[in-house]
Amino acid sequence: MDTLETSKSLDKELYSRQLYVLGLPAMRRIQGAKVLLSGLQGLGAEVAKNLVLMGVGSLTLHDPHPTCWSDLAAQFLLSEQDLGRSRAEASQKLLAELNGAVQVCVYTGDITEDLLLDFQVVVLTASRLEEQLRVGTLCHEHGVCFLVADTRGLVGQLFCDFGKNFTVQDPTEAEPLMATIQHISQGSPGILTLREEADAHHFHTGDWVTFSGIEGMVELNGCDPRPLHVREDGTLEIGDTTAFSRYLRGGAVTEVKRAKTVSHEPLDAALLQPRVVAQSPQEVHRARCLHQSFRSLHKFQQLHGRPPKPWDPVDAEMVVDLAQAMGPLKGTEGEPLEEQLDESLVRTVALSSAGGLSPMAAVLGAVAAQEVLKAISGKFMPLDQWLYFDALDCLPEVGDPFPNPEDCAPRRCRYDGQTAVFGADFQEKLSHQHYLLVGAGAVGCELLKGFALMGLGAGGSGGVTVADMDHVELSNLSRQFLFRSQDIHRQKAEVAAEATRRLNADLQVTPLNLQLDPTTEHIFGDDFFSGVDGVAAAVDTFEARDYIAARCTHFLKPLLEAGTTGTRGSAGVFIPHVTENYKAPSDAASEDAPEPVCTVRYIPATAEHTVQWAKGEFDDLFCESAKTINSHPHALSSPEGLVKSQKQPLLQTMRGVLTERPQTWRDCVLWALGHWQLRFHYGITQLLRTYPPDKVQEDGTPFWSGPKQYPQPLEFDASQDTHLLYVLAAANLYAQMHRLPGSQDQTALRGLLNLLPLPDPQNMDRIFASELELDSPSGCKQLHEDLKTWSKGPSLEPLTFEKDNDSNFHVDFVVAAASLRAQNYGIPVASHAETKRIVGRIIPAVVTTTAAVAGLVGLELYKVVGGPRPRHAFRHSYLHLAENYFSRWVPKAPDIQKFHHLKWTCWDRLEVPAGQPERTLESLLAHIQELQGLRVTMLLHGSAQLYSAGWSEEKQARHLSRRVTELVKKEPGQRVLVLELGYEGEEYDTNFPRLHYKL
Repeated sequence: MDTLETSKSLDKELYSRQLYVLGLPAMRRIQGAKVLLSGLQGLGAEVAKNLVLMGVGSLTLHDPHPTCWSDLAAQFLLSEQDLGRSRAEASQKLLAELNGAVQVCVYTGDITEDLLLDFQVVVLTASRLEEQLRVGTLCHEHGVCFLVADTRGLVGQLFCDFGKNFTVQDPTEAEPLMATIQHISQGSPGILTLREEADAHHFHTGDWVTFSGIEGMVELNGCDPRPLHVREDGTLEIGDTTAFSRYLRGGAVTEVKRAKTVSHEPLDAALLQPRVVAQSPQEVHRARCLHQSFRSLHKFQQLHGRPPKPWDPVDAEMVVDLAQAMGPLKGTEGEPLEEQLDESLVRTVALSSAGGLSPMAAVLGAVAAQEVLKAISGKFMPLDQWLYFDALDCLPEVGDPFPNPEDCAPRRCRYDGQTAVFGADFQEKLSHQHYLLVGAGAVGCELLKGFALMGLGAGGSGGVTVADMDHVELSNLSRQFLFRSQDIHRQKAEVAAEATRRLNADLQVTPLNLQLDPTTEHIFGDDFFSGVDGVAAAVDTFEARDYIAARCTHFLKPLLEAGTTGTRGSAGVFIPHVTENYKAPSDAASEDAPEPVCTVRYIPATAEHTVQWAKGEFDDLFCESAKTINSHPHALSSPEGLVKSQKQPLLQTMRGVLTERPQTWRDCVLWALGHWQLRFHYGITQLLRTYPPDKVQEDGTPFWSGPKQYPQPLEFDASQDTHLLYVLAAANLYAQMHRLPGSQDQTALRGLLNLLPLPDPQNMDRIFASELELDSPSGCKQLHEDLKTWSKGPSLEPLTFEKDNDSNFHVDFVVAAASLRAQNYGIPVASHAETKRIVGRIIPAVVTTTAAVAGLVGLELYKVVGGPRPRHAFRHSYLHLAENYFSRWVPKAPDIQKFHHLKWTCWDRLEVPAGQPERTLESLLAHIQELQGLRVTMLLHGSAQLYSAGWSEEKQARHLSRRVTELVKKEPGQRVLVLELGYEGEEYDTNFPRLHYKL
């Protein structure tokens, strides 16, 4: 097999989110790979789309079959205008437009042995078993990775054969563990104590590690990987250290990932002895029955020259008979199993197998594409070897009537593939739905594609409203497939709506360049939600999900939501009065919470602390100080004004060692050198004067112990790259702020630094004292005079941090500053990529996970639209593509709360009409007491108190005689006032149902 010869450079901004998942070496291998994909129905289109977006070097399409009506329900690259054309040729143009760096070719001949030798990976979709066996045998013989993927209605299968000795270079998605060292003993074995005790729980006996940054026991730095043994007390045995130097301080221990080898059987053997991916014995049995079902469907096709007809009971019984004739189910060694074939399952599969569904294609296409990438890159463990996925829970409940054959017959319509499973009546129901989609990013684009293919809102009274206030960026294009390079800087909602209409001209899509939050409730209010059947949330923060969920609870609307991080994804469904409502994970509240300021500023313990500190430095030095000078000239009018502005330390630090405004590049370099000295040498020296090594706390414990690492001042050395990078970045940013030309000449800068003296220690004293707000009145007066001279001139240019631009020194400054800070404290240094991820709060992302969770949402949408369903019909889902983990489970029921005789859930409310004429507050409270049998003691609207039994009689009387709308301001178009109730004898934390006062 050949790899693609390419000199193309990798667009790191385009693939930035993906690089955090796969890494640069894997991306290089993907960029040089050649893949053959045969079969361009819905599933094949999904595989192709994912591979092109992720930047595979070359993708060759093979499918000479003509486009037919049933393709259009799942194949988003085709339209009515392509009917009769070769699927591959009709799909090529749109696929190529997704990524100009990928060669997308069409092959029209037969798949021969010679052809296969030109590819690293071959994928067959929607193919006959005879073809699978022939191609699979050839691929196995020649070391070509081989995949088979297929969907039949609501079931899907995936098979992988990567050969006898396939090397997985990096088996897991997690970054190598890294922890800071507290101490290492000399001995056999040497005992390593970690600074953070909790870190010990992440290491396991048998892990291999290496070391860096150790002072004293330097023999360990960069050593060959050593095996660990974790002791009961959490310390780590690291082998013999007897002959090594005594440990002094600092350093990090880092896990070394080791390659693994997997062995796969060829398809002909694996067909008879299936190894299936499953999480429980019940799932294994179901997967084996589905394996038998697919074999029987292939046999039926071979015997009759056609697949079973939609919901034809005669054809279905023939498939069941074929499955029974294959004998008992067999295990991985080919032995007969005691488990019996689930005939009912095989029958249901056969009845619904004629259709092609977009959500199923999305799920299986995502997993298949991820396996192709594993084969190319050696990144993550491949499937072993069969995966079966089914969503038969989308069909009517047992005992309810299934669709009839006439209702599911082809109608020469773009939805034929879907009506073959659910029937024409259901399709009509789908078309009249009106959904709100919040978010037009990666998941949102995939959902819109699914809505278009399914025909959601494509009827006269239906539609989809998409809300998103963001603009298209270059980094979006590797996974948000509705956008193209010409759309950069345009509103996402508008572009997504236009692209969705091109997929299905009948779909009514309304874009709103808005976000859902309290500021837009006048738009997304009673009138808006009264016309909405459900909500799909595709947002990337838990705070946003919580708000959307609260609105759905308020308006009693079903909520479908999905999210991803790397190759992990989840999808959830929340139905009024049926399931629990959405709740963010318990640890989500602290997810975005900043670290304590004192920890970040004075006693960092992790790489994250150093990066947060460096970002704060950037903001203070190059943004906030400039804004202060520009917008607060009165602060410089007198020494007292300077003190009152509370900007004295900020301005002093920004001015630094310069008493006058910088005029040249040399001035900017002098400032940057002075600031280096202040932060990484002098500031640390001053800290150690206050907290010396032997400092003891009030409880008698040493101050510098546990996670508090005793810091060391650095000595400036222009020959060290990080020192030079800091000065280069800081000087350029300082020049930009003062509208001066900068320089990228590192050689010239190094020469200049060798000529410049280090800043005067007395000047450092002045700056440092002011920064700690310890300056004397006379010192403040001098600073005031200096700043008056210094600030003369044009306004400064505040610099807003840009995380995705590597050419403007923003990221360079933070990387260098964080690295130097880490060196001060003996903390592991964050890499350039990790620093960008932390400071930019970037969520690692790949299109495969995005497509998969969108497909899972689509499956639940079928159930929601289909009508009332019991809770056991719905499924929450979680998947981890890197580790081949797939889980679906029934949502919890809503919690029932009780108070005296009352029972309620989060979905319940007390509805009371305002009446004509409107009732007074006194009559409202009396009406509630009559309904509930309890005396109201408190009535609130938001934070405003409308009534309290604790008020004076006079105040109660004033309020009770008034109408509610006299006490509460009513917004235009508002139909309901939501009031909170308190009852006599209630517990403090009781959350009673809200009172919906209907106007």
